[in-house]
Amino acid sequence: MYNLNWSRAELTPQRLGTFCEYYAKMSLASYGMRIYTAEVDDHGIDFVAETPRGFLKFQVKAVRGSSGYIFMRREHFDVTDRSLYLFLLVLEDGEHPAEYVIPATAWDGARRGPLVYHGYEGKKSAPEFGVNLSRKNLEALERYRLEHMIADLSAEAAPAGGDKKERGESSWNC
Repeated sequence: MYNLNWSRAELTPQRLGTFCEYYAKMSLASYGMRIYTAEVDDHGIDFVAETPRGFLKFQVKAVRGSSGYIFMRREHFDVTDRSLYLFLLVLEDGEHPAEYVIPATAWDGARRGPLVYHGYEGKKSAPEFGVNLSRKNLEALERYRLEHMIADLSAEAAPAGGDKKERGESSWNC
């Protein structure tokens, strides 16, 4: 059993990030997904998972406690990419991580509630997509809990123009 004391001092942000990336990968692998990791994370993608739907890209973020703010820079988080997801872990001392899988497309047009966009026009900060976390907003994120999302992530995509097997094609789509 691993330590569930997420607030301890020796669990630096870098160590916590590493743990959470491994945790997210193992969670998805436990559902039968194949996981692929790049040696360098220079495009905002922490890992790729192979599913019957095709390849899905994941950015992993974690927050200690049930309130806070996490963000992804717009240059690395394309909200029109239907294969891109945020894997969010919310860490409460004494509890296993709460896992949320939020499609990047959920931010397309989002301006209120937990999913936000900050353009920072005319400011030094780069534009970003974020998640405002609070007890109230966690309720709004409930539909993105891993256990609610896993069927959608694992399901084969509905092909356009008929069933792929009828056309003699592979069931994998990228």
